[in-house]
Amino acid sequence: MSRFHTLLLDDERAQLEACLDDQRAEIARLLDGLTEEEARRSLVPSLTTLLGLVKHATFVEQVWFPVALGGRTRAEIGVPETVDESFTLTDDDTVASVGERYRRVCEESRTLAAGFGLDDQARHNRRGPLTLRWIHIHLIQELARHAGHGDILREQVLAAR
Repeated sequence: MSRFHTLLLDDERAQLEACLDDQRAEIARLLDGLTEEEARRSLVPSLTTLLGLVKHATFVEQVWFPVALGGRTRAEIGVPETVDESFTLTDDDTVASVGERYRRVCEESRTLAAGFGLDDQARHNRRGPLTLRWIHIHLIQELARHAGHGDILREQVLAAR
């Protein structure tokens, strides 16, 4: 049972954080036991691969936490300017390196968010000011959607073994 399911109903922040961590874990598990070729396998016309999904989730964490909430620039932390670039794999991207970077960035996001209240506002480049609560909910939605995409791709990759 996840931490989310064991929380008291009156602790909104703990529920949001636990649900977000559940989705983060689902994304991280997409690469478990895959070969480098399997993780890079392209099964759809877009740039979406299992390795690319985890790399994109890293981008999402960075855009919403250090950039929007922490006030840093994309250039300062090396975040791509476009969503498509966040799925693009380089020769240096491996199951181990992308997975480890994702886990590290998630921990950095947790640490940064701990210094803010749910009603504190972040600045988004297109949407204006948004609360940390909104960011948590948005990331839960986005990561859940991508975990679902990844589940389908992973099922296809494993079935081809």
